[in-house]
Amino acid sequence: MMRSALAALLLGVGILAGGVWLDYQRFIAAPVRISEPTVVFEVQRGNGARQIADALTARGFIRHPYYLLLLAHQRRDGARFKAGEFELTQGMTPGAVLDRLVSGRVIQYPITVVEGWTFRQAVAAILADGHFGDDLAAATDESLMAALGHPGKHPEGRFFPDTYSFPRHTTGVDVLRRALQRMDQVLAGEWDGRATGLPLKTPYEALILASIIEKETGLAAERPEIGGVFVRRLNAGMRLQTDPTVIYGMGERFDGNLRRADLREATPYNTYVITGLPPTPIALPGRAAIHAALHPAAGDSLYFVARGDGGHVFSATLEQHNRAVREYQLHKAPSQPGP
Repeated sequence: MMRSALAALLLGVGILAGGVWLDYQRFIAAPVRISEPTVVFEVQRGNGARQIADALTARGFIRHPYYLLLLAHQRRDGARFKAGEFELTQGMTPGAVLDRLVSGRVIQYPITVVEGWTFRQAVAAILADGHFGDDLAAATDESLMAALGHPGKHPEGRFFPDTYSFPRHTTGVDVLRRALQRMDQVLAGEWDGRATGLPLKTPYEALILASIIEKETGLAAERPEIGGVFVRRLNAGMRLQTDPTVIYGMGERFDGNLRRADLREATPYNTYVITGLPPTPIALPGRAAIHAALHPAAGDSLYFVARGDGGHVFSATLEQHNRAVREYQLHKAPSQPGP
C-alpha cells in the first residue's frame, strides 16, 4: 500500500514538474505582453533581477516574476543589468528583453546647441529640454567652469555647437563637458592646419575671431571673406568696428536697437573703441567660422555692409564703403566694419 502511494506521489510530482517545465518553455518562447509597438521601461540604478521581474510583472508584460527570475539565473544576468531607459517592442521574448536590459543600449535624447548662441542660451536650452538634470539651474559661470575642470576661465565660446545625445537624467554639467571636449578637439585640429601670416597668437584668439565671424553672417560662402576683412584689419592695426561685439558688451541693456551712442561707449567688447580683439569670444562658433578665421580669403577688402538680404557688400576703400552704406543702409548707422 505504501509503495503504491509513494509511486503515485512521485508520479504526481513528476507530472507537475513536467507541466511546470513545459509551461516554462512556453514562457521562454512566447512574446512578452506588450500592447503597443514600443514601450519605455526604466531600470533604476542598483536594481537586480528580482526588482526588474517585479516591475515587468507590475506593468503586465509577464504573468508573474518567477520564470523570468529562473531565466535570468540560468543566463547569469543578475549582476549585469544596466540602469537607464530601454525601448521594448512587440514580439520580444523574455530572453530578448533580458538581452536589451543588459546591453546598455539605453534610450538617448538629442540636444542641439545652435551655432551663434551664447553660452547662457545653451545653458537655458539644456534646462528647458526636460530630459536632463537641473544642476545648471542655480549654477554660476564660475561654478560651472570649476566643475568642468577649468576654474577661472570665461565660458563663452568654449562649447562646440552640435547635436548631442544622452540618456535621461544625464547632468547638465556632463552635457556641457561633451560640448567642451568637442570644441577642444575641433579647435586643436583647425589650429594645427592654420594658414600662415595670421595675427593670431593662440587658439583662443582664433576662437574669439571665429565667434565674431559667426555672429556677422549666416552665409557659409561669406565667412572666409569676412574672416579676410578682419584679418587684414588686425594686421593693419585697424579697429574691427563690428556691431556684434558692441551688443555683447551691452548685455541685457541691448533692446534691439543699436545707437550711435552705444558705438562710442567704452566697454571691453566695443571694437569701435578698443584696438584688436575683445577679451573673450562673444558666441559659440561652429567649425565653418573657426575654419574661416584660420583660413581667411585673400583679397583687399577692408569693409563690408549688410545688403538687407542676408548678404554683404565688400569694399576695399572707405569711399567705396560709404557709397555702399548710403545705398544699402540709407540713414542707418553702419552695422559692419566702417570708419
